Amino acid sequence: MIDAVRMYEGFARWATACRAETIDQARLWTEARDLSVPTTGGPRWSQEVAGHRVLITELASALRISERAAETLVAESQALVHDLPATQDALRRGKIGYRHAQVLIDHTATLPPAGAATVEEAVLPKAEQLTVPKLDRAARELRERLHPESIEERHTKSVADRRVETCPARDGMAWLNAFLPAPEVLGIENRLRDIAEQLTGEPGEERTRTQLIADAFTDLLLDGTTTAAATPPAGLAGEDGEKPSRRIDAPIGAGIRPRVLVTVPVLTLLGRSEDPGTLEGYGPIDAATARRIAARAPSFTRILTHPETGAVLSVGRDRYAVPKDLRTWLRVRDETCRFPGCNRNAGRADVDHVTDWQYGGGTDYGNLVHLCRSHHRVKHHTAWSSTSAGGGRVRWLSPSGHEYETQPATHIRPPKRKHHQAQGITSSPPDDRPF
Repeated sequence: MIDAVRMYEGFARWATACRAETIDQARLWTEARDLSVPTTGGPRWSQEVAGHRVLITELASALRISERAAETLVAESQALVHDLPATQDALRRGKIGYRHAQVLIDHTATLPPAGAATVEEAVLPKAEQLTVPKLDRAARELRERLHPESIEERHTKSVADRRVETCPARDGMAWLNAFLPAPEVLGIENRLRDIAEQLTGEPGEERTRTQLIADAFTDLLLDGTTTAAATPPAGLAGEDGEKPSRRIDAPIGAGIRPRVLVTVPVLTLLGRSEDPGTLEGYGPIDAATARRIAARAPSFTRILTHPETGAVLSVGRDRYAVPKDLRTWLRVRDETCRFPGCNRNAGRADVDHVTDWQYGGGTDYGNLVHLCRSHHRVKHHTAWSSTSAGGGRVRWLSPSGHEYETQPATHIRPPKRKHHQAQGITSSPPDDRPF
């Protein structure tokens, strides 16, 4: 069985080498052809930009991966085929795995050709015996000696790539990752530990040090201040008197409060059902958290839905009729950009006509979807096209002729037509048409 596993791993390694060659062939093909199209959405894209965007969106949609992952695949394939031929050959023969190849790609990416060849020649033989972490260490040490730029110069460039990313996890949790300069990261860690140390001795404090650090981090970002343990308001304790680990409605400091949409079934809000709520940009959250957010947190906008039809009953804290704000209705329905595979938040996206306004498309719920600015431009500057498939679904046709369909995140009954007519939406162009 072990021999069989090794054999299948060899097949997989050979396949990744073939994939790299084919992806690079597709890159060269798109670079040699003008895939831009005439558009009313601003200046026509150049041949290089249009070809690159078509390749990335096609790959991401076909493989069901993010566009960032597709970008990485294209760059890695180009490096293997053109810059690291010996590594590509070792991968094809099954001598190394793709993760080993990625280590060599990563550590030679910024080296001049001579330096990259030296690293490959020295490190590649070790890759056949070393694990990925040990190979990474060996390649890093050699790279530092061969790199023509000082570490100060490279650090200055790397600082420009600082960013914060989020990733959903299970059970109502999520990860928040930050890529920052090491001194700042250590300073943040030390401050959080100091805060946790100060709170440890507070009367009634039962949180662990790890929990205190996490809570201090959250409180400082949301409120600008952090507090010791607080008794939850009446009615928010668990069935056995268990107290929540944190208070969502903790005292507000000087910080800026975020705005978040939370969709709550009305029976859940009334305590007659335990159906989960939905947090925009994340997904389902437990009923107790949904009730707590809807009732007390000033930074959340509450969306009530009918228990049977799913129709939106209210938006905000004071409105209980069908919402008049079509944009808010669409934001609840879509949650994210409606391009295949995109997860950018609808709250920061454009509202786009599926069928363009100038071609007879109406400004109504059946012809409007959210598109992030990047994919809004892809639609107007390349041969990607979309049509409405009914029920909030959008059918996309890629330049290569492949079809993809995206579904609304929340299936809710459309607002009454007379509501739009009263606002004059169906009889006049939108005020902020980007295209």
